[in-house]
Amino acid sequence: MSKATRPADGSFADVLPELDYWKIGLSLVITFFFAFFLAPIWTGIVTSFKTSGAVTATTPLTPPLGDGFTVEKWARAIDHLSTGFINSLIMTIPSTIATVFLGSTAAYGLTLVDWGKRAQFAVLILFLVGIFIPYQAVLVPLSDFWINIVPLAEVLAPVWELSFMEYAHARLLSLTITHIVYGIPLCMLLFRGYYLTLSDELVEAAKIDGASITTIYRRVVLPLSKPMVGVVFIYQFTAIWNEFLFSLTLIGSSSSPAATVTLVLSGLGTDLSGIDFGLRMAGALFAALPTLIIYAFFAEEFAQGLAAEN
Repeated sequence: MSKATRPADGSFADVLPELDYWKIGLSLVITFFFAFFLAPIWTGIVTSFKTSGAVTATTPLTPPLGDGFTVEKWARAIDHLSTGFINSLIMTIPSTIATVFLGSTAAYGLTLVDWGKRAQFAVLILFLVGIFIPYQAVLVPLSDFWINIVPLAEVLAPVWELSFMEYAHARLLSLTITHIVYGIPLCMLLFRGYYLTLSDELVEAAKIDGASITTIYRRVVLPLSKPMVGVVFIYQFTAIWNEFLFSLTLIGSSSSPAATVTLVLSGLGTDLSGIDFGLRMAGALFAALPTLIIYAFFAEEFAQGLAAEN
């Protein structure tokens, strides 16, 4: 046997000290947590493509094979959730845009516009109070407000007579306004933290050039706010899209023409015969698609906004 092919005595023992045990341990931990968090997603995906018989006959992590594979659950889920999906888009998109804009302008007025430190601090305290009011504490007064004080169904009665509108859509409008009002305080706080990091010299230079308050916001502050807009937009869109409690309180029933996707999803796949897990998983994944798309579109701005905030 040649010297090149002859195993050296203790060669394996010689390699062991050269291994980076810290990196190996870290890689194992990362792999474990990656598999731990990926397992529920994988289970939901494979279950959504299984027949009811395959769901009970196989383990949750096993992919559907042969006759156990079906897309019928997805077809039923999309058909059942389509109206709620559209209602959620109608509610979430304007709510998110309005909340981001109003939160940004409020933060601008409380940070970069000098109109009295004490007054600004008092208004800031009011915003902070709005952040810490729990949903459960406002459900009864909120319902009473939209039913007895500002009944949009009666105030905008001619609108609901249009062919493409429903009387129940008044509840969807009230839900949209509720999300806007409830989301402004937190959005303002996020924007304020970002605006505190901006250079005062930019604003002062714009003032010297004769720019008004609105011009400074439109031409200086707003273009610099793009990373934080991405962060706040993703956060607010996700929060409004996934919200359930306000929808249940103001709309009430999953059978309502104004029901949101989360409200309809709560009753999907349940009947007297039991729970259709495949249908529920398909519905949950379908309902999650808009948030995944938003994350994909604003991923770069989200990362930049977090870095700037830190």
